[in-house]
Amino acid sequence: MSRIRVLVTDDSAFMRQVVTRALDGDARFEVVGAAGSGAEAVELCRKLRPDVVTMDFNMPGMNGAEATRAILAERATPVVMLSAHTQQGAKETLQALEAGAVDFVTKPSGEVSAHLGEAKAELIEKLLAASGANVSALAPRPAERERLPAFEPETRSSPHSSRRLSLAGQHRLIVVASSTGGPQALLRVVPQLKLPTRAALIIVQHMPDGFTGALAEQLSEAAGFEVREAQNGDLAAAGSALVAPGGTHLVLDRSGRVQLRADPPVHGVRPAADPTLVSAAQSFGARTIGVVLTGMGRDGAKGLAAVKASGGATLAQDKATSLVYGMPKAAVELGVIDTVSPLERIAAVINRWLDPNPG
Repeated sequence: MSRIRVLVTDDSAFMRQVVTRALDGDARFEVVGAAGSGAEAVELCRKLRPDVVTMDFNMPGMNGAEATRAILAERATPVVMLSAHTQQGAKETLQALEAGAVDFVTKPSGEVSAHLGEAKAELIEKLLAASGANVSALAPRPAERERLPAFEPETRSSPHSSRRLSLAGQHRLIVVASSTGGPQALLRVVPQLKLPTRAALIIVQHMPDGFTGALAEQLSEAAGFEVREAQNGDLAAAGSALVAPGGTHLVLDRSGRVQLRADPPVHGVRPAADPTLVSAAQSFGARTIGVVLTGMGRDGAKGLAAVKASGGATLAQDKATSLVYGMPKAAVELGVIDTVSPLERIAAVINRWLDPNPG
């Protein structure tokens, strides 16, 4: 089995050595080069054609987001960001993800970290996942969105047209679960949703504390309606859009109010989508729409089973447009998905389910 060829990028020579040493100890990787700037990373990618790139953000000249965009413009190469765990670092990371980075790992102690510590295992896991990711799914396709042909998504059971009449006059709850590739996917789905008076939205994106607030801000700017990090006691009211905060599980009580819990991680993550989806099914029942987007692992499948059992609607992103077809695949294989759709059609399917008077 051939080793995964890695290009390490950081303006700190010390950090380049730290990352290189961390990967040199693993027989699955081969560090083929090290770049001290974004421009050098672009050039070395052209020359060395690595399987995956680690990327710093703050570098002289071309920053990490700009370098990522330039690398992807030439060749579909997975990029994993190394990010500072600060408010500014969170915003920069979201910029890089929007530019096409596959994922990110937070540096344990700021821009220059003497050792990766616990982050080493996370870095290795995410580099392994990135090396097999469907990077072409991240490419923006504005022309395609403007000229999409008529499309009927793959349907596995009822498309819920008859159910909309019985739910008329009651707002619904949309719960979207996502992980690797999720921020990019959410930016293409959330702005197209028709929430006012029709639905509340809860987003569960696998991200650490501090980064989910930046994600909410980014989605707000793109959507034109407020998306914010959830707080204890928030009501899932029509028109509201909430992001589960990193480090806590978000569940709803019977009245539809948010409870944030520091329970143990589920599927190794916190927040996890399963607790949110299960509580949503218990609170909203048939008015729940559960959606699973790109991501590693199985989170969301159990929760979507609860949504389906309650009479709600379930939707999964298809394999072709998923950066990582893990979470959607698990839900599809469990047999709990009503409709499978490409990313460009996810919002249209949801909006059709929200429409009490379909044409």
